Amino acid sequence: MVGIAAWGAYAPRLRLSRKAVTEANAWVAPNLRAKAKGERSMANWDEDALTMAVEAARDALGPDDDRSAVDAVYFASTTAPFVDRQNAGIVAAALTLEKAVASADVTGSQRCGLTALGQALAAVKGGASKRALVAAGEHRRARAASSQELDNGDGAAAFVVTAEGGAAEFLGRGSVTDDFVDHFRGADSDFDYGWEERWIRDEGIVKLVPPAIRKALEDSGLNASDVTHFCFPSTFPGMAASLAKAVGIAPEAVRDNLALTLGEAGCAHGPLLLAHALEQAKPGEVVLVAQFGQGAEALVFRVGNEAGNARPARGVTGSLADRKGEDNYLKFLTFNGLVEWDKGMRAEKDNKTALTTLYRNQDMILGLVGGRCRETGVVQFPRTRISVAPNNPGVDTQEPYRFAERKASVLSYSADYLTFSMSPPNHYGMIVFEGGGRIMMDITDVEPGEVDSGLAVRMVFRIKDVDEKRGFARYFWKAAPDRAAMAGDSALAAE
Repeated sequence: MVGIAAWGAYAPRLRLSRKAVTEANAWVAPNLRAKAKGERSMANWDEDALTMAVEAARDALGPDDDRSAVDAVYFASTTAPFVDRQNAGIVAAALTLEKAVASADVTGSQRCGLTALGQALAAVKGGASKRALVAAGEHRRARAASSQELDNGDGAAAFVVTAEGGAAEFLGRGSVTDDFVDHFRGADSDFDYGWEERWIRDEGIVKLVPPAIRKALEDSGLNASDVTHFCFPSTFPGMAASLAKAVGIAPEAVRDNLALTLGEAGCAHGPLLLAHALEQAKPGEVVLVAQFGQGAEALVFRVGNEAGNARPARGVTGSLADRKGEDNYLKFLTFNGLVEWDKGMRAEKDNKTALTTLYRNQDMILGLVGGRCRETGVVQFPRTRISVAPNNPGVDTQEPYRFAERKASVLSYSADYLTFSMSPPNHYGMIVFEGGGRIMMDITDVEPGEVDSGLAVRMVFRIKDVDEKRGFARYFWKAAPDRAAMAGDSALAAE
């Protein structure tokens, strides 16, 4: 039976204190003090909806770099970095998927994450795909001193859909499409424009979501009382509980929507709640996830016996645990491009991207693929026609060698305050990989004094820089501390 074979999730490490935001804006918006509880996930300057979706997909696919079985990829987001360039194609390139993979961007509504998952399930069920990857990522910007600034959160979730399922069997789907405009963002707008909250709640959610839930349950052959876990993202307190009562789902089935620890991650939030439920649910339990947006989408799953084995290395639980509190509101505004600041003369350069070079070196730049000499086994980056093997410079002897999933550590590094950086100092260094190979690259998600020789790092897909004149984001890989590996080493040392 078609279903979910694996899943993954990602949330940025930085967590912005809502109290810090409300205190900074108290002089102009004292009403925001009511939202001062908890924290929200905050993307680093080099993260966006696409990079987070890639990280969630890597979490779902696991460390194996052979991904040739994936034959379709869906990317869902309302904040994709490109309007007219297929973002799913960048995801596929970063994950080194086969060129024959089918791909699609799904957007235009806050429920598009669940819509993409529903389309993947339908494609696999119909035989059009055998192993589909769905990745939803969101990085929504909001005006300073707005309630959305506090409610929103950044994050991503991903699922691998197969005919066998294993982790979660797909039981049914319900959809409602209605052009109910609770908010909108025009093609030339940077921010959403929202309507009155009571109208959205009473005329939108309350009337449009229950029919989708009932249709999904009918399609599944289940009753509302059979639902063990009910996931519904909303910034309105108690909204999920009200919906559960309206359709007959038990109150104890309503799950925490992660508002105090993550925020509301737009179209990725329904998938995130589903991923969180799968991490904690037991085999045989029923999970129903629904999301509102110009109608509603609802999906029903039964947790399978393989759910425990499919649990990702990071997932939602790991993402929530890997956090660093941030109370610098100005840093948040700067990272999100909400203040104009003097970057200095060192930032005055033309960042025009040579698209021909990007295409010819696509696997190296987006997939971090180097070379391995077939004759000597010497590994190198970048891949070149002539091998760097000592005393054996073979010509055309190299085969593709993927670095992204290899263990690595810092050999040498610099923390540079002279070069321009969005988050000074600019950390970079020589990274050496287990099995051979070394790359000089940027180091991200670190604080001054945290980097040292021997530090265990993992590769992360990030924004390298942005051509602001032409609106083109350039991506590459960076090194980030492998805190899971460091925690494991500390535990072994303690024993």
